[in-house]
Amino acid sequence: MITSEIYLDKMEDIKLIHHYPVMYREVLDLLDIKNKKVIVDCTLGVGSLAIKFFEVMSNESFLIGIDKDEKSLEVARQRLQSLNGHFSLCKSSFSDIDKVLKSLGINKVDVFIFDLGISSYQLNNPNRGFSFLKEGPLDMRMDKDSFLSAYDLVNNLSQIELENIFRKFGEERYSKRIAQSIVKFRDLEPILTTVQLAQIVTDSVPLKDRYQRVHPATRVFQALRIAVNRELESIEIALKKAISFLSLGGRIGVISFHSLEDRIVKNIFKDYKNKNLLNIITKKPLTPTEAEKAENNPSRSAKFRVAEKN
Repeated sequence: MITSEIYLDKMEDIKLIHHYPVMYREVLDLLDIKNKKVIVDCTLGVGSLAIKFFEVMSNESFLIGIDKDEKSLEVARQRLQSLNGHFSLCKSSFSDIDKVLKSLGINKVDVFIFDLGISSYQLNNPNRGFSFLKEGPLDMRMDKDSFLSAYDLVNNLSQIELENIFRKFGEERYSKRIAQSIVKFRDLEPILTTVQLAQIVTDSVPLKDRYQRVHPATRVFQALRIAVNRELESIEIALKKAISFLSLGGRIGVISFHSLEDRIVKNIFKDYKNKNLLNIITKKPLTPTEAEKAENNPSRSAKFRVAEKN
């Protein structure tokens, strides 16, 4: 999730984390957290939203937190241990949510929440390679145990394959030019760092587009992150599995941050509504209030959709 958290080098600095999960007031309200028993946070991160849940959850409620990032789970566990609540944290992709729930002996869930953004805890760590603003290795793996990194894609895929990734996952209008520049550069030497790649991308776009509000490398980095972590495929798989575990009257909420994610959520909810399995609570996606955007700028592109099991 995208929050206003800062990156921490030391675990003892956990107390310094400022937890401001995106649209948490709307999440608490529309998912009716205070009246639900089994809650699954499928993108736990460092537990910022879970902390908000514990503020309203009953003593009988149980929270399950899932995340692929071992470091984030470690931080979340320490933060949640000081609170009055029952929880279990699992290192897993949310696409394996069925395996996680079965391992815990849980057959029905009252609330699922997915926050599909990247946390600033990850973004602000240069060693993770997510940000084009910080010098770091070209990594971008949510799960450090996974095999492929952004370095592997950038330095080994063909021009056509790179172009397709940038166009499909980043909706980048200059996909071809950028892919050509990457291949030309790596013929001389490997592309090793985030800043190196960002400069190649910037130099590839027309001069008039280099100094806009959105950094010219934004869509390329987004596309690579999605490809490395197989995010869109995982979202579709996870949503369908989650819906199958929802209890009658249970609710599922998804916060997305770009059109590709939101389109998947919208279409799946619509499909299950047509099958009379879901009732869509948010006819149109909710977006952050002006007050929240002013307070928490990374929330500006968020869209929140909620559905209920029939």
